[in-house]
Amino acid sequence: MEDNNSQQELIMSDLGDEAEGNRVEESGNNHAHHSTIRSSHHSLRNICFMVATCLFIFAFGFLIGYVAHKNREEDTTSLIESTSSEDVVQTKTIFFWSNVTSLLKKKLTTSSIDNSLNEFSSVSHQAGSPGDEELSSKIWKKFTDFGMKPWTDSHLVKIHVGPTKGANTVVFRNTTFSEPGYLAYSPTGTAQGGVLYAHYGQTGDFKSLQNLNITLEGKIVLIRAGKISFAEKVANAASVNASAVLIYPDPADYLFDEDTYLFGHVHLGSGDPFTPGFPSFNNTQFPPSKSSGLPSIPAQTIRASTAAAIMRNLGGHDPPPEWAGGGLRDVAYKLGGDDDVVSVEVDNALTVTKIFNVFGVIKGFIDPDRYVVIGAQRDAWGPGFAKSTVGTSLLLELARVITSMIHEDGFKPRRSMVFASWTAGEYGAVGATEWQESYLSSLNMKAFSYISLDGVVTGSFFNASASPLMYDLIASTLKEVSSPSDPSKSLYSQVAGNNWEATGMKQMRMDDPAYTFQAFSGVPSVSFQFTDKKPYPFFGTMLDTRKNLEAETSTELLVVAKAAGEIAGVMALRLVHDHLLRLNVEKYRNVLHIHIDKINREVLRLKKTSHLTEQVQMQWLMLALGSYGRASNHLITSMENSDLDDLEQCRVINDQIIGVERNLLSPYVSPRDTPFRHILFGSGSHTLGAVFTHLASIPNGTTSVDAVLLNNQLAVAAWMIQSCANALEGNVWDTEKEFD
Repeated sequence: MEDNNSQQELIMSDLGDEAEGNRVEESGNNHAHHSTIRSSHHSLRNICFMVATCLFIFAFGFLIGYVAHKNREEDTTSLIESTSSEDVVQTKTIFFWSNVTSLLKKKLTTSSIDNSLNEFSSVSHQAGSPGDEELSSKIWKKFTDFGMKPWTDSHLVKIHVGPTKGANTVVFRNTTFSEPGYLAYSPTGTAQGGVLYAHYGQTGDFKSLQNLNITLEGKIVLIRAGKISFAEKVANAASVNASAVLIYPDPADYLFDEDTYLFGHVHLGSGDPFTPGFPSFNNTQFPPSKSSGLPSIPAQTIRASTAAAIMRNLGGHDPPPEWAGGGLRDVAYKLGGDDDVVSVEVDNALTVTKIFNVFGVIKGFIDPDRYVVIGAQRDAWGPGFAKSTVGTSLLLELARVITSMIHEDGFKPRRSMVFASWTAGEYGAVGATEWQESYLSSLNMKAFSYISLDGVVTGSFFNASASPLMYDLIASTLKEVSSPSDPSKSLYSQVAGNNWEATGMKQMRMDDPAYTFQAFSGVPSVSFQFTDKKPYPFFGTMLDTRKNLEAETSTELLVVAKAAGEIAGVMALRLVHDHLLRLNVEKYRNVLHIHIDKINREVLRLKKTSHLTEQVQMQWLMLALGSYGRASNHLITSMENSDLDDLEQCRVINDQIIGVERNLLSPYVSPRDTPFRHILFGSGSHTLGAVFTHLASIPNGTTSVDAVLLNNQLAVAAWMIQSCANALEGNVWDTEKEFD
């Protein structure tokens, strides 16, 4: 063990002779034998021999130089010089990209994944519990065995650990229902009111009820699980002045026993909601505060059997026709009448709990202070096999494989790789968010990507959500990974080929495991999953087991898990292997153009109807978009013409790329009050989406828009984009001189 550790330390730390690593040797191999020419014989034969020899040497040297130069310029054949410390005499190992991927695929096997799944399976590992601590100790030991010098990050956070009496209660028509499931961060207390069925509790569902002149105020709304997060459902209900929310799994969406109960959280945000914007460190005193995303009304999950007992006795109107399709047994769905009164009591225990994140690092050899983070949630409400066990196992397998590539094969990544095991993810990415809050000032300067492994296997069809910067990286990765359902095809061809973005990419939502890195920290992020057409039904239940997951993947769990591991591994290795980061800054120009074009169309519409005066101008936003386009083109040209042997030039370009996401975080809103500051992925009035929604919600014939407020929103958005363009240009003397 000591030999392995010392060897790892040598490989990880000793840059010495390798400071100029990743260079292409262009030695001409000048060991051809020279003929000794006697001065006394200048025959034509000897002269011809000399000429032929010179021509041969010249041609051979030219060929070697050409091939080496071509290999250096092509990304697909970019290479790294590596030294195997296990050899007594050090030898140079040249790593082409194909060598890297073939090693990954060879070492990441279904049998090794199976062993990890068995090792990290746990019946109970709720955040802060003994089961959670046991898993963290196992992960620490694994990182230590791999020579990764692990460390932990601890926080004291407030979480709900369940009802104080073992179950919360719902009373309807003198019948009391005890509900063991619960929703963390729901306010405690008792609420009473008429039952109102509100479908999935989406904004459109409540608008449909309002269009039917249904009274919403004071109602206890009964909502189906699915479509949107629990937190969004409760926030939508609170916005129409409902008094409480009951959420149940409708059998049309969830094919399990009707007495299965659900767990979740209702914080419309992430992290510890009682320390918003700053970390929950031990013995650190901050003024009392609460997240603005905490709900104002009680919320409780109920079983499908309880929902059916209530719905069978409801009166009132029929639901809108588009709501048809419920699966409750022997139930005629009704909206509920004034006499259908229900009461709900929520009494969850809020406790201060110590949690631990566990980390391991593989240090880079050229830019060790720049790193990609690969993370997986460790905790779960119950068995959490799909939710956390698969991701945790793949995290450890990737760490094992890549350290093995370094130890045994001499691979040397240019940049570092941080492997993170998060806890309290079931409460809204608490562990991950607290870590980001702790190190935000350096994180968004040095972390160039985040790759999430949470819930990566729940079916067989690929989809992802990501920063636009990472779209090209995802596409190239899919071309290199075989489809688990048809190994003769790549995943890229399976995901509709050239139309893969429309087929395989989805919008990153607030409950996405990579969302906080993207929208809070400004780190380009990606989460991906193999899913089925219907969402995996067992998240947040005691039924999230290996048996059920194998049924969902048609018993191909290990094959799909291997494909998921290869996707994460190929993306991470590409990011630490190439001289220049494989992140495409041009993609944001296209995304920004789409958003700005939508806003411009709404502005023109409202001007035609005289709802907007000519004082509202779009030229600032248009100019900023043009500036970003020119700056991104300039950077692409610089990348194409760069000297890849110039380490400082590569570092400067890479830092410009990293800065794009960070510079889209608005500095004009508070991280405490508005933590998700990203103008595209964030949440709040500062986002381009909020501007569009504001304009689009104003129909013809209503009151005019506040032109001053709108101009301010447009100006702030324009300056954000212009600032991002200026940063892309690099030095202040290279930026555009005017911004009118």
